Amino acid sequence: MKKIIILLMAICLMIPAVSAAGNKQLEKAHKKEMKNKMKEFKKEGWKLFGSTRTLEVALLTHYDKLNNLGDDGYEVAGVATNFKSKNVGKQMASNSACVTYAQMAGSTLKGRVVSDMSANGSAGAEEEFEHFYAAYERLVEKEIKNEMSESFSVIKDNPDGTHELQTFYIVSESAASKARQRALENAIKESALAQSHASKISEFVNQGLDR
Repeated sequence: MKKIIILLMAICLMIPAVSAAGNKQLEKAHKKEMKNKMKEFKKEGWKLFGSTRTLEVALLTHYDKLNNLGDDGYEVAGVATNFKSKNVGKQMASNSACVTYAQMAGSTLKGRVVSDMSANGSAGAEEEFEHFYAAYERLVEKEIKNEMSESFSVIKDNPDGTHELQTFYIVSESAASKARQRALENAIKESALAQSHASKISEFVNQGLDR
């Protein structure tokens, strides 16, 4: 009995040490990730846009936000190219991020629905769902805009006088799931077939995106 107690005490003492080692490795990986991204931006000529901070601070803040959110947070980037008005470019990047997220949501849902239909021997219904997927993506694009938190933007100049811009957003899965559900409710109204599978489709949407 004494040996068992000693063993349990030893295990309890080891757990914090293992956890600390794991945290240090993760912290080291995060620092490496930021340094690599900084090198990439500098090599390609990107500069921080719309902020008095340095690019390094913006990146550090960005990764801190993501790390604090954990599994609930992820990054979505919007891209704008060949524009002269920076205000126009900013709007282009915002629209691009919404489209990117909507396509991810639509692709994830489609994959799950098709997989489920195949497993249940009803793969022939896939074509009838295409209109529904398109409606869902369109509505997600509209709904997700207010759920994306802008983190930072980088810009670079082209030789012809135009610019390129990347804007990085952070999305909270808990907030995004509500946006997807709102989109789903309206998209289902456009498809009788989707209505008959509404419960299952809603379950797929609540599972989050494939990342």
